Amino acid sequence: MFRDQNDFAFVDSKSHGSVNEPTYGGALSFMRRKYTRDLEGVDVAVSGVPLDLATTNRPGARFGPAGIRAASAMTAWARPDGLDFDPLDRLAVVDYGDCLFDFGQPEQVPDCIEAHAKTILDTGTSMLTLGGDHFISYPLLKAHAAVHGTLSLLHFDAHSDTWADESERIDHGTMFYHAAKNGLVDPSRSVQVGLRTYNKDSHGFNILDARWVHAHGPEATVAEIRRILGGHKVYLTFDIDCLDPAFAPGTGTPVCGGLSTAQAIAIFRGLAGIEVIGMDLVEVAPVYDVGQITALAGATLAAEYLGLLAYNKK
Repeated sequence: MFRDQNDFAFVDSKSHGSVNEPTYGGALSFMRRKYTRDLEGVDVAVSGVPLDLATTNRPGARFGPAGIRAASAMTAWARPDGLDFDPLDRLAVVDYGDCLFDFGQPEQVPDCIEAHAKTILDTGTSMLTLGGDHFISYPLLKAHAAVHGTLSLLHFDAHSDTWADESERIDHGTMFYHAAKNGLVDPSRSVQVGLRTYNKDSHGFNILDARWVHAHGPEATVAEIRRILGGHKVYLTFDIDCLDPAFAPGTGTPVCGGLSTAQAIAIFRGLAGIEVIGMDLVEVAPVYDVGQITALAGATLAAEYLGLLAYNKK
């Protein structure tokens, strides 16, 4: 049954619990979480970074945060199927709104994103970030590594994003080369999942490409991820083009042969207990979407991440 009010993004007085509001109306925060900058007692702040200045093919990921929020109305009314608990009963989650930057001064954007993350992390609150193109992971990693030290990276993508470039250009294909080079992540205890584009150099990252995942299945993929990540702190980044274009057409650089949404969800479920300290979900470009399926996949995987955090807080 619906409650006797709506627009929980504005009127809710608490940050726990799923809310049942008509999916076709109301204020579209992420999963109907309250919009607030007050992080006292909050476990997870969801925020958007509407950037697509770093794309190398189709732009449009600047609309990703809004698209994911809208699609998340379909996931907000009850706990994820198959879980025996509601993550939102265990976690205090709010929607922090979007990172502000001046698109006319792109050279300042990385510092704006890092400062945005630092403001949240300095309160002891975990971040779930909605992109935006994949470049945003780099300043986010800087902020997280400043708190947690060198991290393990769990990276779902069609592309390695480790193409070597010694410049400081803003590019969504070079971030993890720089992250490894600058000690933000340790490639030897990091995993890239779902890759299916050529890069002659792995730069030391462990790669479970799409063919490997298809051949061995989610259960074996989870086992290998857990073996490599061990007991290290993990930053999770999910480029929606890790999914095959059949499941995620709304993205800037789609590549055939990717994972299904069901495979991705199964892998996420298998990660329970791993110490994931932050996540971004990037490259949703609603203008190329079909029936909102890409944004819905993004919203669903973001909700699954909350399940991982809630499991660890049991």
